[in-house]
Amino acid sequence: MTIPADRNAEPTASRTAVVSRTGPKRSESIRLAVLNAADDLLVERGFNGVTIEGIAARAGVAKQTVYRWWKSKVDILLDTLADDARDALAWPGGEGDAEEELEAQLRRIAGFFQEPAGQVLRALLGHAQTDPDTALALREGFLREQREQDLVGLRAVLERHTGRPVAEQTVDTLLSVLLGPLYYQALVLGDPPTPELLDATARHVLDLALISP
Repeated sequence: MTIPADRNAEPTASRTAVVSRTGPKRSESIRLAVLNAADDLLVERGFNGVTIEGIAARAGVAKQTVYRWWKSKVDILLDTLADDARDALAWPGGEGDAEEELEAQLRRIAGFFQEPAGQVLRALLGHAQTDPDTALALREGFLREQREQDLVGLRAVLERHTGRPVAEQTVDTLLSVLLGPLYYQALVLGDPPTPELLDATARHVLDLALISP
C-alpha cells in the first residue's frame, strides 16, 4: 500500500473533517483520517498524550465512530504501523550483489525508525514493556508478520550469496544478528546507526552465512 501523501504532512488542525459514516468508500476515508490523526498526535505529544478523544477531534469524527472500529488507542496505532510499514519495510527481492542489497535494506530499516511510523513502533515497543496486552498484540500481530517477511527476504539474499540452501534455524539466527544493532541504536541509544555500523553488520551476517549449515 502506498502511504497517502497526507500521512507524512505537517500536523495541522485544519484537516478536512470527515463526517459521513456510511458506504465503503466513506468508511475508508474515515479510517485513514483516524490513522492520520493518531500519527500526528503521537509525533506532537508522545504516547501518553494520545487519547481517543483527541484522535476523534483531530480526525473530525465522533468518538463513538472511533470506538466502533477500535477498542483503544493501541489498536489504532497498530493499524497505523501496519499500513505504514507494509511498503517501507518490504524487501526488494533483487538479483544483484547480495552485500549491496543487504546494506540497502538495513538503510531502509534504519530510515524507517526515524520516520513518524518508526516513532509509532518505538512508542508501542516501549509501552509493551509494562502492558502485557500491548506486548501480546504487538508480538502476535505486526512483529510476527514482519519477522516472517524478513525471514523470506533474508533467506533469498543468503542463498544467493552462498549459492546453496541455508538452514531455517541459521536464517532465524542471522536475522536476529542483522536487526539487533538497529533496535539497540533506536531503543537504547536513541540515535540512528552510522553507515559504518550498517555495512559492518551486513558483512558480518554474510560471512556467518558462509560458515553456517
